[in-house]
Amino acid sequence: MPDHDLLVNLGLYLRSTVLAKILFLNELYQKILDLPGIIVQFGVWWGSDLALFESLRSVYEPYNSARKIVGFDTFEGYTSFSEKDGPSAESATAGYEVTKRYEDYLSGLLGAHEIDNVLSHIKKYGLVKGDVVNTLSRYLAENPQTIISLAYLDLALYEPTRKCLEAIQPHLVQGSIIALDELNSKDLPGETIALKDTLGLMKYRILKSNYLPDRSYLIVS
Repeated sequence: MPDHDLLVNLGLYLRSTVLAKILFLNELYQKILDLPGIIVQFGVWWGSDLALFESLRSVYEPYNSARKIVGFDTFEGYTSFSEKDGPSAESATAGYEVTKRYEDYLSGLLGAHEIDNVLSHIKKYGLVKGDVVNTLSRYLAENPQTIISLAYLDLALYEPTRKCLEAIQPHLVQGSIIALDELNSKDLPGETIALKDTLGLMKYRILKSNYLPDRSYLIVS
């Protein structure tokens, strides 16, 4: 296949599980269309979800320049664990490493997606490198206007998940979505324990995805 045809024929190579993940992100995005606020993702890995969120924004609300998409990551994999994370957490470390200075490459990719759509003169994405335990509180202090319509937590570990949930609470509105990648996971229990210790399981409606049964989200009421 010629290179120029490859990008418009990704369906030839897309696994059903990857398609299900795209549908899950679309499921989440559709639930925030009537809400103000930005999208934040904690734990971006290679950044595919951020790029997909950019594309979904261009489809659903191309002129919403206030719908900024911000990703937080160490870009170095996991750095520490607690006993609440279970024995599987440490063995998963290597799976989340990225190449050196990858955040610069990812920023370029996100910028390219932005240029390809309307309002390209307004930067509507951001990357925050470092341990989110420290960087999130600083980001929110520097951006007190922040309202969060969608928070996607893919940290797996107890401590950073707990810190994120605590920090974002004052920035949520009724209807805000908090998506969780490892809720109810036996191998990585830290995320579930963090949710229990902060928001609890009874206060909000918690739903599983229609497309990925191991992915969940809660709706702030």
